[in-house]
Amino acid sequence: MSDIKLFESKKVRSHWDSEKEQWYFSVVDIIEALTDSINPTDYLKKLRKRDSELGFYIGTNCPQIEMLINGKKRKTLAGNSQHIFRIIQSVPSPKAEPFKQWLAKVGYERMQEINDPSQSIERARENWQKLGRSEKWIQQRMTGQETRNKLTDYWSESGVKEGDEFAMLTNIIHQEWTGLSVNKHKDLKGLKTQNLRDHMSEAELIFTALADLSTRQIAETEEGKV
Repeated sequence: MSDIKLFESKKVRSHWDSEKEQWYFSVVDIIEALTDSINPTDYLKKLRKRDSELGFYIGTNCPQIEMLINGKKRKTLAGNSQHIFRIIQSVPSPKAEPFKQWLAKVGYERMQEINDPSQSIERARENWQKLGRSEKWIQQRMTGQETRNKLTDYWSESGVKEGDEFAMLTNIIHQEWTGLSVNKHKDLKGLKTQNLRDHMSEAELIFTALADLSTRQIAETEEGKV
């Protein structure tokens, strides 16, 4: 399960490994959150060269995990809490201690969500509130996400593979009602790695949800005719 976490309004891509029962976080996003660097990828490269021990540690321990990059799932360097703690030791930042506390909090909250899944919905609501979204927008975003989940569940049951195939179908649906590809729409809004739906207006969210809903309903109707 991939997700976006917020640390002091900075977005940190994350992935929950259900087998190992632990979070993995994008190392580049961690560097950006700690340093506010405008080029965290370059910062990380220089850091690994300057600290050869850290470079060896990252290369040996941090896996490549699929996370969303520019709207598509691509492999990126990631680390669990232990790996991130080691990286923090080598990054001079006044945010080091707050970030350690944040990591502990994220881990604790995940355990709560496993025991009570409804808490994940409330945390999403809290994150959107922190980003200044209105209650009306949040409700529309959550309704749209439920519609999207039903569509992707239908795709999975129909044998569509998550990843590139999901992205291709999503792009077709998006282009039908906007006249733009997902990437073109993101460019128009000045977005890079951010989730497009998190930056849509209420009207855009409504049309997106309607497109997802109608796609599933048409597919189910056609399937019933076979």
